[in-house]
Amino acid sequence: MDALSALLAIVVIDLVLAGDNAIVIALVARGLPPNLRRRTIVWGTFGAVAVRVLMTLIVVWLLRIPGLLVVGGLFLVWVAYKLLAPVHQDSHAGPSRSARSGLWSAIRTIVVADAVMGIDNVLGVAGAAHGDFLLVLIGLLISIPIMIAGSTFILRMVDRFPVIIYLGAAVLAYTAASMITGEPVFEKYLEDRDLLVWIFEGLMVGAVLLVGYLGRSRAQSA
Repeated sequence: MDALSALLAIVVIDLVLAGDNAIVIALVARGLPPNLRRRTIVWGTFGAVAVRVLMTLIVVWLLRIPGLLVVGGLFLVWVAYKLLAPVHQDSHAGPSRSARSGLWSAIRTIVVADAVMGIDNVLGVAGAAHGDFLLVLIGLLISIPIMIAGSTFILRMVDRFPVIIYLGAAVLAYTAASMITGEPVFEKYLEDRDLLVWIFEGLMVGAVLLVGYLGRSRAQSA
């Protein structure tokens, strides 16, 4: 029963985390041709889960790196902005070469973004497992079909309602701001200053959406 309850806790944590991951996977895949989107979702998901397994093994060491959450948060801001950027086709490269490079670039972005978002969250999984790595592995394997299904659904919704792209970018920008404000280096400055944290998070989300909107508008009018 203890193992079952721990596994249930891990699955619940993975379900909560799957939302952000599904958004990243779907919005990154949207820039690829339809025939490559499914491959991007599947391989991106498997790569992200593999990295999360590795991070769970070395989570204690990871948390000793000063400024790691800040660097990860800034990278996630860049990912959020890139999701809003218009998709450009490479007219100088052949179709197959361009598609292949786009596929692997998308998978790399998915894996790195998931690793960045998972820095904090891996702690919850590791704690719920009580040191049992097999439970962590089973829980993450269960999350694979959930992430694939969620990403596929979001991608279909993005095709029908492009405004979802802005919602996804806002979620990632908020996650990035939360990571930055959660950096232990800033803890003594932000303790009991919730209003300052909220203002920073709001400004971060607003800045990403504004810059992304201006970039898309400029590209469409060119």
